[in-house]
Amino acid sequence: QVQLVESGGGLVQPGGSLTLSCAASGIDFSFYDMGWYRQLPGKQRELVAVISSSGHTNYADSVKGRFFISRDNARNTVYLQMKSLQPEDTAVYYCNGARYGVNYWGKGTLVTVSS
Repeated sequence: QVQLVESGGGLVQPGGSLTLSCAASGIDFSFYDMGWYRQLPGKQRELVAVISSSGHTNYADSVKGRFFISRDNARNTVYLQMKSLQPEDTAVYYCNGARYGVNYWGKGTLVTVSS
């Protein structure tokens, strides 16, 4: 059974930082491209950052230079380090694992940026 479990969300003030984690099980993690997406109520889920199985990264323009994705294949975990958070970063953040067109999703973790 495949599970992606996100953690690390919460309430943070503008300008603050958070690090999200996603622990994967049931997949051969090192072969999967891993990503973080986010979704606001009533809006489509959007890509935040992805890291390929070989370690290449890609970011949404809105988070470049503020967010950093990394992976630890030994721990089957992908991270999203978020800095200089702004209210517009408030969303539910979802972890994604993809390989050969098959996608797995976590249940999401809420990040709220507010003073």
